[in-house]
Amino acid sequence: MQPGSLTPFLAPQGVAVIGASHDPTKLGYGLARNLVQSGYTGGVHFVNPRRGSLLGHPVYASVAEAPDPVDLAVILTPPPTVPQALEECGQRGIRAAIIASGGFREVGSEGAALEARCVEIARRYGMRIVGPNCIGVIDTHFPLDTTFLQPPGPARGEIAFLSHSGAICAAVIDWLRGQGLGLSSLVSLGNQADVNETDMLAEVAADPDTRVITLYLEGISQGRHFVEEARRITRQKPILALKVGRFESGRRAAASHTGALAGSESGFDAAFLQSGVIRAGTIEEMFLWARALAWCPLPHGTHVAVLTNAGGPGVAASDALEQQGLQLASLSAETISTLQEILPPAASLHNPIDMLASASPEQYARCLKALLEDPGVDSILVIAPPPPMFSAGGVAKAIIPVIQAGEKPVIVTLMGDRLVQEGVEFLRAARIPEYRFPEAAASALAVLARRAQDLDCPEEALLCSTDVDIPRVKSILSNCRPGEFLSQEAALGLMEAYGIPTLQLRLAATPEEAARLAIQEGFPVALKVASPDILHKSDVGGVLLDLGDAAAVSQGFDAVIRAARERRPEARIEGVLVQRMLTSGQDVIAGVVSDPQFGPVAMFGSGGVEVEGLHDVAFALAPLYPRDAERLLDKTWAGRKLQGYRNLPPADRTATRLALAHLAQLAADFPELAEIEINPLRVLPEGQGAFALDVRARLKK
Repeated sequence: MQPGSLTPFLAPQGVAVIGASHDPTKLGYGLARNLVQSGYTGGVHFVNPRRGSLLGHPVYASVAEAPDPVDLAVILTPPPTVPQALEECGQRGIRAAIIASGGFREVGSEGAALEARCVEIARRYGMRIVGPNCIGVIDTHFPLDTTFLQPPGPARGEIAFLSHSGAICAAVIDWLRGQGLGLSSLVSLGNQADVNETDMLAEVAADPDTRVITLYLEGISQGRHFVEEARRITRQKPILALKVGRFESGRRAAASHTGALAGSESGFDAAFLQSGVIRAGTIEEMFLWARALAWCPLPHGTHVAVLTNAGGPGVAASDALEQQGLQLASLSAETISTLQEILPPAASLHNPIDMLASASPEQYARCLKALLEDPGVDSILVIAPPPPMFSAGGVAKAIIPVIQAGEKPVIVTLMGDRLVQEGVEFLRAARIPEYRFPEAAASALAVLARRAQDLDCPEEALLCSTDVDIPRVKSILSNCRPGEFLSQEAALGLMEAYGIPTLQLRLAATPEEAARLAIQEGFPVALKVASPDILHKSDVGGVLLDLGDAAAVSQGFDAVIRAARERRPEARIEGVLVQRMLTSGQDVIAGVVSDPQFGPVAMFGSGGVEVEGLHDVAFALAPLYPRDAERLLDKTWAGRKLQGYRNLPPADRTATRLALAHLAQLAADFPELAEIEINPLRVLPEGQGAFALDVRARLKK
């Protein structure tokens, strides 16, 4: 039987609370209380073998006795009894269940087995499960509250919150009330035995009362499916995510540079970027951004006007805006003339506008109106430390109608605490974002600008080539062993099959043969030790560059072999590889590593032997969209330097993007590849291409 709809979790016709308690000290009582007090108007059915009545509703001995309608069960009973409760729900025809009980996978193997049993029962009946080990679901507009949390619940609002942590939910609800923010819905996902964050994304996004979706994540269950869903949803509604565990030491380092650098956090960053999800650094930051996205129109650009009654806050705001990638707007002559009419001669009329400490609420309002009418201003940051002659409440009341009449985002910074509280309350009631300090306000304005830019970008097709030799790749990989690195010849063959230019590597077994091959290739040449056991050749002295004649090649052959044997005596050495050198261009690194949650993740950055030390790298999910490839170059010094730097002429960025795209496509087409690395990729001057000089590739075990 196919899994059922998720609608009953947020909009059920009837709810059965299995484990409802008459004891006010029990969670089962809190759950029953919240359901009744939420204002829920559907069927309320309490289940407890003791029967009786509770909060004005009858208590049934079993869910089978509960009358229609009932399409959602909330189970809060001891863990060993939950499978039987699910069985009875399935027999009753209930197709949605929230398991609020703890004591499952989170406590060990016995709990995991119990959880698996619950999933098996649910699938047999086509039932969907939220939890176990969760606090439940809230919809403030429906309304519905299936949690056992201490009242009051969240205020009605425009922000949906999906969380892997129940405790975070409780803290967030209380904090948001203090911040004047409400929620449209809250979903505590718990162990995600069945329903996960990706499943719920579409459900909350379809809610007309939700304007912003926020996520507290400890992982993602179906990485690629999440990206696809989020990419679709973010075209309509913004998604903000806090992914915790950023510095957790469980990252497994792979043998190549790419594997060492592309830990799981790189995969999350790449997934969020490709899907349009905005990643927050803290819980507080996520909801302060959500407030701005929920309450403000989006700007048409990145130029900000700052209006303040004090010079210091204006300077702090200017620094913060520039740090966020925003610019101070240049005011028109007409705007400056208007400001001159409003303000005293000593006021500073050039952005940031310092109205002086004597600024009145009326002056705030008139100056703000002038700034809103300036076509060169995209958004406005109003700053008001406690005015010495007027109240912050008076300033807020004066500017609120001006902001509401405008079509540009205005964010207010009321600096202080008790002296500005009246103004804070006025602004919150009017749904106008306010912050205590300019840095937070600048951050919120930057998120609004980023959201506007994301929506301005048209939908793109993937960067894929049809001119690839898939049979050749299949043939190469069929002769390779799982878990081991491919030979250099095989790795270069993969590049050639996907249209990435290479320079021929020729194996020499003796110094004389190396010299002969070098003459045939043309000087200068590079020598590299040929060994399946030595991946990082430079680390063992196994690379010599710029050899200009046959004598240097013969001597170099012996030097390379000797150095490799001294440092890696156990390694199998097959000889030396001879390769013609390119005398111009810039070296970069390009790679792909298979992430356990998101599949292939492409990497680009500064190449050579210092790649891990420089950490000049950026990541994107493979295969690549044009915007992904451009971002990989723009986010790294290696990519920006390709445009030309000092005595370096501009290099072939187009060829670099194509090489990245084809490498990413290779990894996406052949998921059995664990990692691929081109280091270096030599990028020649504009129009002359890019060549893979050294390639490593490994199959998954």
